[in-house]
Amino acid sequence: MSQKVPGPIPSPSDIKHAAQSAVEAAQLVATSAMRIPPASIQLAAEMPDLIENLASATERLNAAIDRAERYLALADPMIRTMDALLPQLEALVATGNDLFRAASSVPGVSALGRFANRADKDDISAGKPPKRRSPRPKS
Repeated sequence: MSQKVPGPIPSPSDIKHAAQSAVEAAQLVATSAMRIPPASIQLAAEMPDLIENLASATERLNAAIDRAERYLALADPMIRTMDALLPQLEALVATGNDLFRAASSVPGVSALGRFANRADKDDISAGKPPKRRSPRPKS
């Protein structure tokens, strides 16, 4: 037994129109149910470009880190040498400071230093050669 649908038989265009209406209704229901803000939709649309930019920046950062590691590998012997020399240089400076303190405690050394420094500063600042004393006339 076959049953017939009462009424006129729908045409293919009627079926297509009904399907399009159903799709629009489903989209309207989905968008109203989710209520995604437009800014979030825009961010989601830009996400592939952002990921590509992040990958590019990561590659550049890795290249810079590799370059810095190579420079440090080249500088490592010099840094080790400086680490070995610094205590000796500090000791030498301390010895120089001790010598200066000991010499400055000797009476009269400070006056001698003032005279020596004054003659050098006057000659250097004027741009003149050091003065020479002329011989004294014999009497």
